[in-house]
Amino acid sequence: MPVNFYEFNLILLSGFCLCWLLIERRVASNKRHAKDKTKDDHHDTLEQHGRGGKLTKPVGAESLEKQYLLVYAIVMGADWLQGPYVYSLYRDEYGFPERIVAILFVTGFLSAGLAAPWVGAWADTYGRKRICLAFCVSYAASCVLIQFPLLPVLFAGRVLGGLSTSILFSAFESWLVSAAGQHGVTQGDLSGIMGRATLLNGFVATAAGVVSDQLVQIGTKSSEAAHEGHGAYRAPFVASGMLLVIAWMVIGATWGENFGGSASAAASGETKKLIQAWKIVSKDPVLLTLGLTQTCFEGSMYLFVFLWVPSLQEARAPGPPEPLPLGYIFSSFMVSMMLGSQLYSTVVEHLLPPPPPAAQAAAERDTKAVTNDPSLTLHAKLSSVVCALSALALAASVSSDSARVRFWAFCALEACVGMYYPVQGMLRGSLIQDDVRATLSSLIRVPLNVFVVVSLVAGASSARYAVLTASAVALAFSSLMTGAVIVKKADARIAEQRAA
Repeated sequence: MPVNFYEFNLILLSGFCLCWLLIERRVASNKRHAKDKTKDDHHDTLEQHGRGGKLTKPVGAESLEKQYLLVYAIVMGADWLQGPYVYSLYRDEYGFPERIVAILFVTGFLSAGLAAPWVGAWADTYGRKRICLAFCVSYAASCVLIQFPLLPVLFAGRVLGGLSTSILFSAFESWLVSAAGQHGVTQGDLSGIMGRATLLNGFVATAAGVVSDQLVQIGTKSSEAAHEGHGAYRAPFVASGMLLVIAWMVIGATWGENFGGSASAAASGETKKLIQAWKIVSKDPVLLTLGLTQTCFEGSMYLFVFLWVPSLQEARAPGPPEPLPLGYIFSSFMVSMMLGSQLYSTVVEHLLPPPPPAAQAAAERDTKAVTNDPSLTLHAKLSSVVCALSALALAASVSSDSARVRFWAFCALEACVGMYYPVQGMLRGSLIQDDVRATLSSLIRVPLNVFVVVSLVAGASSARYAVLTASAVALAFSSLMTGAVIVKKADARIAEQRAA
């Protein structure tokens, strides 16, 4: 059987990704050996000045990376296992009409939007580790509720799913950034952890897609053997729940707790934290621009999830219709996302200035400095470039009728997604103060959920060209605003420091 277009491109992308990984690993290994040799040469001098303990900083970064990435892989695996078969479970197995399925999806986004600010306040007040443990419980509960084909139960599951999504995309990152400050991890090491997390997410997503497909096939064969007509699409959700139980145990055993301020912060209450966070955002054009970027980019990404299948189906070559190899296409998107994360890591490795000397780094930790201006400038510029490239990719998909052009445009968009998450995470880590970190991170997600809900209710699938075009325009505007506000402010800070 000849290799078709999508299979060939998956092989090509995977081979390129693997070669890049091997080269990057070899280069990083050589640099690490050179760095260790330099430290050994200066070890005695540092000990004479009483600073020998500062050499443990890379060990802290390595330990934090292991703690975070293990949990991140498990929880993202649990999330990806559910994604491919939510619609099929509602529509095909349970037999609900299209309108009910759409309402169930909208319920999840509404729940995420309404819960977002409160989730952040709870995390900052009661502890990021504790709220991450609560995520494992709530998301596992949603996996249990989806097993029952009763509308009230399914709606309750969607509400818990939306709540869990808000925690997943705010509290975990907030824990990492705060823990990095506690361990004295540099901006360069933190950006490396975030870049590797995105790369790992691509591997996990690809593997989860294959595993969920195999679970469904096994469930289908078991149902046929038992002369039953249901149960196959529920299997990935059972596996997801099991992973969440494992994540709960790993978080409880390996993570330390951190809060958004002093131990007495709980007395202030969640409402006061929300008011405080809103005042900070509303008065700071940089944070408003950060929220604009998040709304435009992630909103466009979520809408793309709904639109890429019909867009490629419509652009198929004339002739007898054949089903698209959606598994190969999805895997190609995930590999493209991994390539984007690798590109991010390579750019940061070569363009980010080296960390300050040990004494200066210690002074920065003592004053709890959260902003590294060279890092902020680089990531702000990367954010602007990523938004601009994403706008071009969406514009190319709309302007062409070729399935191949659309496929490559969507791969380019996924590569931008791979760069976006570590870039945006580093910007949030630099620009948001620690005592309201999770609250602000969740608060700026509210417009994102409103944007997606309104687009779905308005019928995004029936007007996909208009939606993709509007998304491209929004991303272009976000790119310009990031350059005009965040990059300009970061450059001004550096100019002031040099003048002083």
